[in-house]
Amino acid sequence: MGGMAMNEASTIWLDGALVPWHGAKVHVLSHGLHYGTGVLEGTRVFDTADGPAVFRLPEHLARLERSARMLRIGLPFSAAELAQATVELVRANGHRSCYLRHFAFLGYGSMGLDMRDSPTTTVIAGWEWPDHLGGRPLRLKTSSWRRNDPNSVPPAAKGTGPYLNSALARREATDAGYDEALLLAGDGSVSECSAENVFTVRGGVLRTPPASAGALEGITQDTVLTLARDLGVEVRVESLLRSDLYAADEVFVCGTAAGVVPVASLDDRELPSAEGDLTKRLAELYRAAVTGAEPRYAHWLTPVHSS
Repeated sequence: MGGMAMNEASTIWLDGALVPWHGAKVHVLSHGLHYGTGVLEGTRVFDTADGPAVFRLPEHLARLERSARMLRIGLPFSAAELAQATVELVRANGHRSCYLRHFAFLGYGSMGLDMRDSPTTTVIAGWEWPDHLGGRPLRLKTSSWRRNDPNSVPPAAKGTGPYLNSALARREATDAGYDEALLLAGDGSVSECSAENVFTVRGGVLRTPPASAGALEGITQDTVLTLARDLGVEVRVESLLRSDLYAADEVFVCGTAAGVVPVASLDDRELPSAEGDLTKRLAELYRAAVTGAEPRYAHWLTPVHSS
């Protein structure tokens, strides 16, 4: 599965101002470009009956702030300012639905590993981007690359540098003809996929690995856990082995860019059901929540009203 071409929009929010898409430029000697000193969020805008709405925007911005704090990157804008800027950007681009990238990184000012003298550049961009895994049942391959050790890179921080680990794993899997990579922690337990959290279903119990396995504490993961509890499903956040996925009744992955996507096979071992009952129910309820069709979750939506 190759990369998707960029669907350009008209405007990007850069350091407090709306600028033309091709005018959003930074210096080639920006610290973050060389050393991965940045934090990011992927957020989605969905088309609802009441117009476009951003899904769980406060939670995404709160995680951006936490990530920046953990990596000692100063954010020049508050979450409230970034929320307002997000709505302004979506409105300016005229998107009914889109993917959003919130991004803060150390810019031009100094070189070398010392982070203290480089100012922070802050960006919000939005573009039309379909579910990047296509929504069809996936073929996974366990990667030879292990997930970053939680004691060397904090998994709760969504930093840019550690994504090299994900990019290498994804490239290995797609070059071998698979859709996505499954990464294991250093001790061999299941961590996550290159850009999605992973879930198993067995005996009606839903399981997903903990952050201690190097997995990001995903906002879509939290959404799925909430939806499952509301359906009366038993959920457990606990350590999993690769064999637990082989033996599962159902496996699925989830993430902001992907949505909720079933898994057909892992390492050429076909699962009993490529689109199991619980996976279907959760995918349907997730879709209802993000599009405003399920009123119970309306508090997760930040509306983008026309000016």
